[in-house]
Amino acid sequence: MHTPGAAPATPAAGRPAPAERVRSILAAAHSMTVVTNGLSSEVRHLDGSDPMGRLHLHPSEPGGESEHRPSIRLEFTDIAPTPVRDRVRARVTITGRLLTPYTDEGADSTCMEFGRAVLETDEGRTCVGLEELDAARPDPLAPYEAGMLTHLLDDHAELVTLLLRLVRPLPAAAVLRVLPLAMDRYGITLRLELHRGHRDVRLAFPSPLDDVEQSGVQIQALFSAARRRSHRNSLPA
Repeated sequence: MHTPGAAPATPAAGRPAPAERVRSILAAAHSMTVVTNGLSSEVRHLDGSDPMGRLHLHPSEPGGESEHRPSIRLEFTDIAPTPVRDRVRARVTITGRLLTPYTDEGADSTCMEFGRAVLETDEGRTCVGLEELDAARPDPLAPYEAGMLTHLLDDHAELVTLLLRLVRPLPAAAVLRVLPLAMDRYGITLRLELHRGHRDVRLAFPSPLDDVEQSGVQIQALFSAARRRSHRNSLPA
């Protein structure tokens, strides 16, 4: 998923907690894979409607009674909206047992005894508990991130390259291409594509966002900071 040794550009850059990352992935998901009774089905057209609105998670009950209930596994894949190498940014798996019947059709909600939630990224696997999920909120940019990144790349590619001025240190190898990989309330992540592999770097916003309406000011602050710096651009002419 990444080049070993990749590191954030700014060690102090804020990052979403695992539970926040999971909730953000669910909020932005357009599809999920549901596995029940050994049968797998693809549920499409979620289109930003958080599946947790249809699946209510309940704490696991003590004792062994739950072992007789049908198991269920929900799988989500977070795909980068831009044409980077290796577009899978993260995977989320939520497992548990059904308390009420589940069907892919219809709007009826389903109650599910929570087993565990696992977030898998290029940094490893993290288990997230039910209390953490309940307390977390999706990133305010999650529903808009894909459109914001594709707009940035399609209409302002020169500004993406400009952000290289904020990357310290630059890779020793020449950067063939720089693309926006991700954006959250804490900052933007760039993917620097090299001859061999790639390196992902995070650039922190001046302050975390509370609302998507604040994103324009924060992004412009990064561009302004980049313009104030100068170094040799390692992208090929």
